[in-house]
Amino acid sequence: MQIHQLGHPLLRKLAEPIKNIQSQEFQNTLNKLKNFVIEKGGMGIAAPQVGINQRFFIMSSHPNERYPYAPEMPITAVINPEIVLYSDETEKGWEGCLSVPALRGYVPRHISIQVRYYTEQNELIETEFNGFLARIFQHELDHLDGKLFIDRVESTLDLMNEEEWFKQLANNQLD
Repeated sequence: MQIHQLGHPLLRKLAEPIKNIQSQEFQNTLNKLKNFVIEKGGMGIAAPQVGINQRFFIMSSHPNERYPYAPEMPITAVINPEIVLYSDETEKGWEGCLSVPALRGYVPRHISIQVRYYTEQNELIETEFNGFLARIFQHELDHLDGKLFIDRVESTLDLMNEEEWFKQLANNQLD
């Protein structure tokens, strides 16, 4: 698998729903994507980022160098997702993306969302995500709708080179 970078046309397309979650072909693709996100150390990855125009992504929150305070969660396949309800309250937070390397954005997101999606076992899940997990879900869902985090920043002043971002993070200078 190879990550498509900013400018690739597939990153701007609306992804197609998965019709047969239980098919061996889809299950194989899903397993490859789960292994790939582990290899890349991402918080998540959406199918369009690796050239698959389908509505699924992987969430994989864990503390790391970029997000030292990220909550731990098991690797989760999210298939044909939708947000059912957004909180009125939003909060800005720093985001990066494997498809937009070396850039960070201070992105407003809803702090709480109620969602619906299918698991890799074709089980319908209805749950709520808050805080950082809500941010990951919204970020990855944007990929399925042809959007990137840079489309969500309110100003170019909310963009930063990742090297500078790491310096400010190390010095506790970020909001």
